Amino acid sequence: MTSWTEMPLAAFDLETTSPDPRTARIVTACVLRIDGGDVTRRHWVANPGIPIPPAATEIHGYGDEYVQKHGRPHDEVVAEVVAELQAVWREGRALAIYNGSFDLTLIATQDPTFQVAGLVVDPFVLDKQVDRFRKGSRKLSAVMIHYGMRLDDAHDAEADALAAARLAWKLPRVHPYLADYTADQLMERQTHWYREEAHRFRDYLRRNDRDHSDVRTEWPIDSAATESEAA
Repeated sequence: MTSWTEMPLAAFDLETTSPDPRTARIVTACVLRIDGGDVTRRHWVANPGIPIPPAATEIHGYGDEYVQKHGRPHDEVVAEVVAELQAVWREGRALAIYNGSFDLTLIATQDPTFQVAGLVVDPFVLDKQVDRFRKGSRKLSAVMIHYGMRLDDAHDAEADALAAARLAWKLPRVHPYLADYTADQLMERQTHWYREEAHRFRDYLRRNDRDHSDVRTEWPIDSAATESEAA
């Protein structure tokens, strides 16, 4: 049995126009390949074709004027990102994505032919599984600090992708049982863990008379979101 930790790593992150993968569009994207100490990068700036809300600009720093001047057509960026992700999986790499359900659902919404064709390692899912009762933020920067690392440029696609890769490397070394899974087994377990956590969160919201309709239960792609967009 071959542990998924023996696979070479890649990483992926998007910065977008909104936090809703059903309607968000790409503003920046980055795919990294990590080979020992060498990191190769491919980075995109897209013109999303819609106004970027000020709240989104405040998070990632990209506004309408910049993307209209420097961004590439959105559909071209989507196609190139999809091609790059498929290339990563063909190379036999594990793809680290923090809160990967958001990024991959957005990609699948923009390109209905997109399919996950290899291992996705989601430190957001893994961290919640191994340390479910820990209090405090589960934002990427906070989780990096918890595991003894820093993220100084949060919401930069390249920095966030690299942080996801570092967590994907670190977590099975802090919690060795995670390394016992093959790639297929880890995909199955993450799907199960994500669904369990989502149902727990739904129950919490329901008990407190709070809206729970937007809680996604599917990982790594929310098919309900992509189907509603196609309809």
